[in-house]
Amino acid sequence: MTLAQKVGQMTQAERMHVSPEEVREFHIGSVLSGGGSAPGANRPADWVAMNDEYWAASMSEEDGRLAVPVLYGVDAIHGSNNVLGATVFPHNIGLGAARDPELAAEAARITAREVLATGVEWTFAPTLAVAQDVRWGRTYESFSADPEVAASYAGRIVAALQDASDGSLGPDGIAACAKHWVGDGGTTAGVDQGDTRILEEELRRVHAMPYRDALEAGALTVMVSLSMWNQRRCHAHRYLIEDVLKGEMGFQGLVVSDWNGIDQVAEEYGEAVAQAANAGIDLFMVPEQWRRFISALTSQVQSGAVPMERIDDAVRRILRVKAACGLFSRPRPAQRKWSNHSSFGSPAHRAVARRAVRKSLVLLKNEDGILPLDPAARVLVAGKNAHDRGSQCGGFTVAWQGVSGNDRIKGGTSVWEGVRAVAPHAVLSEGGSAAAAATGSGELPDGEFDVALVVIGERPYAEGMGDIRDPSPVRPGAPRMPAGPEAAAGPEDAAGPEALQPYGQSLELATLHPEDLAVIRSARARGLPVVAVLLSGRPLVVTRELAESTAFVAAWLPGSEGGGVADVLFGKAGFRGTLPFAWPANDPQGDDPPADILFPVGYGLRTK
Repeated sequence: MTLAQKVGQMTQAERMHVSPEEVREFHIGSVLSGGGSAPGANRPADWVAMNDEYWAASMSEEDGRLAVPVLYGVDAIHGSNNVLGATVFPHNIGLGAARDPELAAEAARITAREVLATGVEWTFAPTLAVAQDVRWGRTYESFSADPEVAASYAGRIVAALQDASDGSLGPDGIAACAKHWVGDGGTTAGVDQGDTRILEEELRRVHAMPYRDALEAGALTVMVSLSMWNQRRCHAHRYLIEDVLKGEMGFQGLVVSDWNGIDQVAEEYGEAVAQAANAGIDLFMVPEQWRRFISALTSQVQSGAVPMERIDDAVRRILRVKAACGLFSRPRPAQRKWSNHSSFGSPAHRAVARRAVRKSLVLLKNEDGILPLDPAARVLVAGKNAHDRGSQCGGFTVAWQGVSGNDRIKGGTSVWEGVRAVAPHAVLSEGGSAAAAATGSGELPDGEFDVALVVIGERPYAEGMGDIRDPSPVRPGAPRMPAGPEAAAGPEDAAGPEALQPYGQSLELATLHPEDLAVIRSARARGLPVVAVLLSGRPLVVTRELAESTAFVAAWLPGSEGGGVADVLFGKAGFRGTLPFAWPANDPQGDDPPADILFPVGYGLRTK
């Protein structure tokens, strides 16, 4: 291979910024989709057609070019969540609450099938962060604050995604990516892309533990963290990448950078490229600036700043992964077994997701045994999240920061739709809708009811914009979303890096969303017992809401199958989930995680 071909293989561009012709011309090794970046009408057929074009371009042998199949990557982190109509599973925090790694593996197998239906071969999952401060906006991507719990999921999910456990890819698998190496869940005050200030012993014991299981299961790829360890960027940390991951742990796959992660390594771009390459990064996620990267890396090699041996090692790893994926022998995407498969978003797949929802719910309070509810009861259903499939799914669903409402979550059921199916006398209050919530009125309709079911909680968010912290922007990197009209899915998705404001400054729900407490109090003023269901990506301070509710349920971010919530509320299944994170009693102060605990890890009441 020529140097140009090698550097091209080490380059990953975003689909909105690279054409099939450019993939051919510059020997581009990988293409990805950023959050909200989707072809055509965002259906499987559109994805298959796009991937088929990229594949054909990469396999062209015109003008003596070398045919090397392109590898396409997506953030399919809780289902094939980028694509309309996909089965969307609970986020990792809910799977962690279920304490059922085999069920999570079943979800991963279905995710692989639905990703394959789009012609894609690689997912940037599973996230193996062991979050230590729930102010972090990516807490919901973590299975638990307990590294042993996280590790119990890691290997099973990797093996299920890849349809194998020997470092290869089965016929029904996609390449997994253990991320983000390493310590992203331990940053001070939970700041995204912040600094994890701990001794190496703790880094290994807590944050590296799940990776050992993932690598033993044959994870083909690892993504580097955008965070720092003791003020050194992980993207330039040769000791962590070359010495520990590749050397000590024996990782033979490819190491990929995160979104524009090398930009943070050094002020001068060429120096940043050289440091990251020499630290052991093999494939560079340079979404928009891939031409600049190719030029910079080529110059760094020609000057001797990056040895050719390092380039050859990187390319060998990339080709090894492509060979393990069977890309040199698989037919083109349009002709693959699973492409456009009818099982995408199927009832069978949704049934597994619904089962995962049932097992993920954690019952925090149940006065007078009010739960389970009687299906014959007159139930007033209220709260802004009662009929909002977007809020159920959370971030990294259709768009980078997620979407609100029902229009863009095709298929599945909201909590209200699930309740309506089992409780014929239930009534949905428009007073608890998102529009009414904006006024904070909490007004409810007239009528005779036996109980109020109030669905409350957070709005969708993802990395950076999900943090609880000081309002000043602190994130130095670009958002995981390409610029351009195709990526825009709402005002929350159109922000540039300078506008990545946090979700709020307090973990207290009454401060973040006073409308939720207003609805609960309105129902209580009517003399109704209140069953509160919290949709959130983390534990929140809910002291006031808890005190004014007869029963309280942590439902996390259950995904597209809100009917699973109704199943448990009305006794079709019992409460079995337990807390994967300690539940805070009050807002933390300063850099330390919450100290006062209301409910410990492992807490969860049960019903028959």
